[in-house]
Amino acid sequence: MAEEARGICVRDVAATDFIKSYAEHLKNSDKFDLPVWSDTVKTAVFKELAPYGDDWYYIRAASIARKVYLRPGVGIGQLQKWYGGSYRRGTRSEHFRKAASGIIRSVLIQLEEMKVVEKVGTGGRRVSVVGQQD
Repeated sequence: MAEEARGICVRDVAATDFIKSYAEHLKNSDKFDLPVWSDTVKTAVFKELAPYGDDWYYIRAASIARKVYLRPGVGIGQLQKWYGGSYRRGTRSEHFRKAASGIIRSVLIQLEEMKVVEKVGTGGRRVSVVGQQD
């Protein structure tokens, strides 16, 4: 039997390959802008320094777009938990801390302006039809 031709979706591609290529697509897009504060902001409370790479904002945006595609209805709070981590407090015990919500919110707002994601009536976001074709 001949194999049926099937479309390739985000689930079929490895996460690192998709994030790398979609970040490059966002970087080359004139609709997605880099905020002025992106070189000084930390990504979370538990981080000591800001990210080193110049493209970290585009990589985070591509990762957020992938998460929204895989889990429709995901909100800022769930994404904060996903990108959160362990807050090392010296000799005291570690505690979990969420990631910075401002970065996630600004990425989602820009993706909404590009019509890649849209708000869901029950809360959260999902990838729009235009975003699936993009």
